[in-house]
Amino acid sequence: MKSLPRRDFLTLGAAAGAAAFLPGAAFSASPAGTGLHGLSVFGDLKYPPDFKQFDYVNPDAPKGGAFNFPPPNWAYNQSPFTFNTLNSFTLKGDAPPRMELCFDALMARAMDEPDAIYGLLAESVTISEDRNSFDFALRPQARWHDGTRLTAQDVAFSLTLYKEKGHPDLLLPLTELDEARALDAGTVRLRFSGRQSSQTLLTIATMPIVSRAYYSDNDFEAGRMTPPLGSGPYKVGRVSAGQFIEYERVPDYWGTDLAVNRGQHNFERLRIDFYSDRQAAFEAFKKGDTHFREEFTARVWVSDYDFPAIAQGKVVKREFPGEKWPSMQAVALNQRREQFRDVRVRRAIGLCFDFEWTKRTLFAGSYERSQSNFERSDFCAEGMPSPAELTLLQPFRDELPPETFGEAVMQPVSDGSGRDRKLLGQAVKLLAEAGWKRTGDFVVNARGERLKAEIMCNEDGLARILLPWTENMQAIGIEASVRMVDSAQYAARQNDFDFDMNMAAISIGATPTVDGLETIYSSRAAGRPGTRNYPGTESPAIDALVAAAGKAQSREELVTALRALDRVLRARLDWIPTYYLANHRVAYWDMFGFREPKPDYGFPVETLWWFDKDKAAKIGKA
Repeated sequence: MKSLPRRDFLTLGAAAGAAAFLPGAAFSASPAGTGLHGLSVFGDLKYPPDFKQFDYVNPDAPKGGAFNFPPPNWAYNQSPFTFNTLNSFTLKGDAPPRMELCFDALMARAMDEPDAIYGLLAESVTISEDRNSFDFALRPQARWHDGTRLTAQDVAFSLTLYKEKGHPDLLLPLTELDEARALDAGTVRLRFSGRQSSQTLLTIATMPIVSRAYYSDNDFEAGRMTPPLGSGPYKVGRVSAGQFIEYERVPDYWGTDLAVNRGQHNFERLRIDFYSDRQAAFEAFKKGDTHFREEFTARVWVSDYDFPAIAQGKVVKREFPGEKWPSMQAVALNQRREQFRDVRVRRAIGLCFDFEWTKRTLFAGSYERSQSNFERSDFCAEGMPSPAELTLLQPFRDELPPETFGEAVMQPVSDGSGRDRKLLGQAVKLLAEAGWKRTGDFVVNARGERLKAEIMCNEDGLARILLPWTENMQAIGIEASVRMVDSAQYAARQNDFDFDMNMAAISIGATPTVDGLETIYSSRAAGRPGTRNYPGTESPAIDALVAAAGKAQSREELVTALRALDRVLRARLDWIPTYYLANHRVAYWDMFGFREPKPDYGFPVETLWWFDKDKAAKIGKA
């Protein structure tokens, strides 16, 4: 799974409360009582009030052409494999990726700054003296696709609706929102409890706004294939449930010339075809039915991009730099299952993953071993804890594994044989210490129950990577297997936490928000279906460290809190880090234009690139 740089949330316990956010310091660089064109948690904004466009766009990019692509990431209840609803903002059903392009938000993110947002629906935002109230002045020209005005009542309705019935990615960040109220048709006030993080507003201000009129007449939670009324640069065009969806550019889109939109949304039509089989999707790209593809399988990237269109120069194969934000790819061990609650069992399972063999044999040497949940960032813990980290960790010494307070835990390095006897011997010892004794082919507990570990999977390529891991687990007596399920079952079981182990790839943004951290790590997310706390982590220490990250009033404080959190996560092994790739591996039919270098904090090809008629003519695609 991939997630958009994105997300999520509820209420922390007493320990976390000790590190509660100090609202008076929020946006301390932003004056109260003054209409602001943008917001940033830390530091000054790059763009002034009169900026014309973002630096990474081409303001003169032509409009037109079609772009058919498989989305490399998705959000909310979306699925890249199938869909049965066009409602993307509730937990129910599977929606197609990019439905959010049909809706506007109060503000839009800049992809060349780590945490800045600028006015979209909102022309300005005014902060109260106590930093708990935010008044957004809406642009009077904002319109729904039916021509009616988008008002403050729509904004207040949307946020209130999400807080009650929204997908967890939308619902949880709204926990500390006490009120969303329209002061008049053009002004909406968001009033918080005082317990919110300074980062929470950035999450809420970028939530899609839906129509009060539409959802007053239609059930928000119903699985409908009728497109909801939108306001964004695209609207739903042709659609066939589970097969394809087309998004058509809105020719009279009200926000085309806004600074946050100029040079973007250039394709006349976006199309997504849905394939249950990776090879079928690849064949569609080779034929030119699909125009762009990001490759996530090392073997395919190395060996299979030798088809005629590559040789003829019609298809370009290249790498683009990855984003400058932390990434996480790891296997979650679901501690709602009793057998995974002992950290020694989790460590034993981690010792069975032979990354060095996998890299050489299956990855063609192209991946690196993940050590952290914040890989490729300053938030990775290194060496011994700093004094500032120890200040945060010390109150929880009795709860935390001793390894938390030593050198940052590193994943084991194998001999690359595929079955490292030394590491497997350590795993056997850990299982014995945890009460699992070998009886015949299996290890059993005091009740005679076998230790079982089933890894849920929905892709053949991933199964190839996971099977050798389960074979090593079997070698030490664990009844291990890989369970292949279809995409709909995978989404449902993942949302309901109905699995032993599963792999997830999650991006959490250059400045991780407390909302996004909570949906992955906090106790209050553990029991809420649809969050990304797949291991079921419930830890006062982790809750407090997440809260400390929300409290941070400087990037230095944020780095300290997240490094301390990283130490805890690596010592607990709720998630077993697997591997990562530094760059985007992409191939595309050579008929597009784009500006280089790409922005540091995003790679939405479908909104930044444009159709180049001359290039298309040269390869016979005009």
